[in-house]
Amino acid sequence: MDYQSVINQFYKEDDALKHILLVHSRQVADRALLICRNHPELGLSPEFLEAAAMLHDIGIIQCDAPSIHCHGSQPYICHGRLGAEMLRGIHVGDCDMEALARVCERHTGAGLSKREIVEQGLPLPHQDYLPETVAEQVICYADKFYSKTRIGEEKTIAQAERSLAKFGEEGLLRFRKWVQMFE
Repeated sequence: MDYQSVINQFYKEDDALKHILLVHSRQVADRALLICRNHPELGLSPEFLEAAAMLHDIGIIQCDAPSIHCHGSQPYICHGRLGAEMLRGIHVGDCDMEALARVCERHTGAGLSKREIVEQGLPLPHQDYLPETVAEQVICYADKFYSKTRIGEEKTIAQAERSLAKFGEEGLLRFRKWVQMFE
C-alpha cells in the first residue's frame, strides 16, 4: 500500500508536524516489522503492519498539542478516533481501509475500555477501543516505546510500563501480556 500518498493527502506541508509523524511512525513500523520477523507463527502481513504503523497517528493533525506542532481544535486523546474517521473517508485501491482505521482508533494507551473512558471522563464515545486482532495489538504495543515529544528516543519496557501505569492498571496488564507475546 502506498501509505505515503495517504499521508500526503492530509499533510500538505513538509513541516515540523509531518516530520514528527513520519519519524515516530517509522520507529513504530520498524519495531512492528521486527516482531513480525521474530514471530512468524503469528502469521502477520509485513505489508499491512508497515502501512498500519505509518498511518496509526494520522489524526494528530486535527488535535491541539502545540508541543508537537499540532494546532487543531480537538483534544489529543481523540487522535486515534479522528484518524480512523479520516481513513474511513478515503479509498485507496483495494486496501482494507477499515482494518487500517481500526488500528488508528485502538492504539491509544494500551487500548481504552468503555469503563476507562467513563471513569476517566475522556472525551470519547462510551465504547471499547481495545486492540482485538494480533496486528492491532502489535501496533499498539510497538507505539508504547516511542514518544512524539522525544523524537528518536526509544523507551525501555520499564519506562513504557511507567508511562502506562499513570493511567491505571488495566492498560498496564494488557501491555505486560504483550511483552510476553512479542519479546
